[in-house]
Amino acid sequence: MEKIASFTVNHLLLKRGVYVSRQDVVGNDVVTTFDIRMKEPNREPALSPSAIHCMEHLAATFLRNHPVWKDRIVYWGPMGCLTGNYLLVRGDYTSRDILPLVTECFEFISTFEGEVPGQSARDCGNYLLMNLPEARWEALKYLNEVLKVATEENLIYPF
Repeated sequence: MEKIASFTVNHLLLKRGVYVSRQDVVGNDVVTTFDIRMKEPNREPALSPSAIHCMEHLAATFLRNHPVWKDRIVYWGPMGCLTGNYLLVRGDYTSRDILPLVTECFEFISTFEGEVPGQSARDCGNYLLMNLPEARWEALKYLNEVLKVATEENLIYPF
């Protein structure tokens, strides 16, 4: 079988950042998939399942309610390797284009207080697997160490 595009990225060189993973044409629209890489692969511990699950609920809720972007958000969800998330957006965008939205999203997560949206047995298949303090801590770390100081090495894949 042919290797899929995400397995051709050199994970040995990959830094934390926001990357265009791929672009697909769906009907008349381009859908841009972003790699929201929060951990350096194979060089630092992955996100805990309870933190990334909590972040998924918060980010998906934030993005799908955003006053400007909500109609362009297709999907937000964790990577299986637990080093980041995928964000799918309708439209032809670059990492620089989406950086302000991702920054705003992580500011929301890092300061969120209260009941996590969808954290109930009725609304979620594993509602007990959530850790809001850890999700906030990871979001703040990514925000301060990556998003607010992003350079080209955090925005363009190394090959």
